[in-house]
Amino acid sequence: MSIRFWSQKRRHAEKPPKSPETPPADRSGKRPETFDERLEWVRHELVHCSDLIIHTFHTGKDRRCALVFFRGMIAKNTVQDELLRDLLSLEAEDAQRFNEQLFEQKRLSVTGLSVVTDMDQGLAAVLDGHALLIVDGDPRMLDIPCSSIEKRAIEEAPNESVIRGPRESFIEDLDVNIRLLRKRLKTPSFKLESMDIGTHTKTKVVIAYMQGICKPELLEEVKKRLSGIEIDGVIGSSYLEEFIKDSPFSPFPQMQYTERPDVATASLLEGRVAILVDGTPIVLMAPVTLFMLMQAAEDYFQHYVAATWIRWIRYVFLIASLTLPSTYIAVTSFHPEIIPSSLLISIAASREIVPFPALVEAFIMEIAFEALREATVRIPKAIGQSVSIIGALIIGTAAVQAGIVSAFMVIIVSLTGIASFISPHFDLGLAFRLLRFPIMILSGVFGLFGLACGLILIYIHLINLRSFGTPYLSRNPRSKCCIRNTCIRRRWGLSSPC
Repeated sequence: MSIRFWSQKRRHAEKPPKSPETPPADRSGKRPETFDERLEWVRHELVHCSDLIIHTFHTGKDRRCALVFFRGMIAKNTVQDELLRDLLSLEAEDAQRFNEQLFEQKRLSVTGLSVVTDMDQGLAAVLDGHALLIVDGDPRMLDIPCSSIEKRAIEEAPNESVIRGPRESFIEDLDVNIRLLRKRLKTPSFKLESMDIGTHTKTKVVIAYMQGICKPELLEEVKKRLSGIEIDGVIGSSYLEEFIKDSPFSPFPQMQYTERPDVATASLLEGRVAILVDGTPIVLMAPVTLFMLMQAAEDYFQHYVAATWIRWIRYVFLIASLTLPSTYIAVTSFHPEIIPSSLLISIAASREIVPFPALVEAFIMEIAFEALREATVRIPKAIGQSVSIIGALIIGTAAVQAGIVSAFMVIIVSLTGIASFISPHFDLGLAFRLLRFPIMILSGVFGLFGLACGLILIYIHLINLRSFGTPYLSRNPRSKCCIRNTCIRRRWGLSSPC
């Protein structure tokens, strides 16, 4: 199956491979060679950095050394109690023996040491929170990974809470997020590939997948799109999503995101690719379909009968959130004959003092509801609930008594707002909220015919929409029941699972 993607060469073009044999030249034009030149080069590159520390000392047989790092980014106890103690304890009669103990034998109590020979690589290590050891008389330098940056504790995901299930969530530290996945996937098939994206931020991005389950062409396409990104900085995973999704102008989300390690693990076992970005707890997963976006984290831990029933409720109310105001506008404005007589009399009585048509009335209520929703999100949590109650009760009641809107319109908008909250994926619910307004306009102009035309256009768009080559309305090729070993066909001893 050929993979369709957005054909912007700057975003998706492959970068030419860099030759590892010729290291890049230093920015100063002249390569610093001596000990003093290298220290001066570092000071020149990191000028006006008040947190830069260059600690010079003597060790061995009066060998000059310098430790370069940023204050607050490394573990001070590790540097003082272990690193400097080991360096000062090195004794060698000549420089060759000293360099052999330091760079070849690496007789230090810190793990993960690496030798660098280029000043640009050493500067990148310092900017990454490592310590750089420079020794007089040797062009080699020692990259010492002893970073210690404050990070948030592992807590429950605030936006994906469950009744049954683990209470862990991703945090902003990439190593911790990888460890949460490793704890659940104890297999050599779990693979990780990393790259740095961003001219200034050099953000580390990790591609996670299951070898043997994930399709090779999907993995290659993900790496191709990520390697073609040219951007100054990557602060969150949403920066990457805007670059690599197939249809950038579509309101529907084409990648799934989660804060829960168990959901990311399930997606990896389904053959999808997870993209982890350093500095954000949001993990991207691709490809995705509309039916995947309708799954909640609770569905992985509930009985399949209850999960199926709740999922059908989600589908019904998701359609209601899109069509309920439009249906009310079309019926009351163009097709009142399909309403029962008693109900029609009640609707006509409630709208008798309203000076606006149904379309304008619906727009007033919908925009007010959207403003109330945004205000509830932005204000402090201590008063957010009070504002929502006041807005829903007092303002709605006052609008009905003043004759601005009818009581039936308040009921319709309230049901629509409740239905829009049922979507498990926020971006999917936002897409239906945005499409609700053009559908209302079509219904207010053409009646039920306009509503049908709007739904047909949305359906055509969903049919043509792709997520990394996967049709948006397709079924998941590897269903969750097979992953959980509860497949009905397997349970009854049939030849192949579903």
